[in-house]
Amino acid sequence: MTKKEIAAMSPAETEILRIVWELGAATVLEVVDQLPPERQIAYATVQTLLRRLEHKGYLKHKSRGKAHVFMASARKEEVISRTVKDFLNRLFGGDPVPLVQYLAEHGEITREDIDGLKKLIDKPKGK
Repeated sequence: MTKKEIAAMSPAETEILRIVWELGAATVLEVVDQLPPERQIAYATVQTLLRRLEHKGYLKHKSRGKAHVFMASARKEEVISRTVKDFLNRLFGGDPVPLVQYLAEHGEITREDIDGLKKLIDKPKGK
């Protein structure tokens, strides 16, 4: 994936991409098998989502017999970084402090999380 704008993903596409990242490479059936049983997403729907992710540049595929094997064409870290930056820009004007405050005030961050963040902040840059 190039450094250009990345196409936004729907929640369902994000779920499918996370499964492909976890598996490394997967056929449609392998992705379907990894979905939680309560999701009940049809094979054809998963196939459509994989094709959309490929069209958007997140995935690529190779043929194995009659099956397509999908793998990431975008690095997980790059996608997360761009998605989080986009989220921060849209909701918080690029400032992460209000997001962290919100998470802390609503019990989403534990004391241990805060201690870990302090260590991360105090860590010398570049290490």
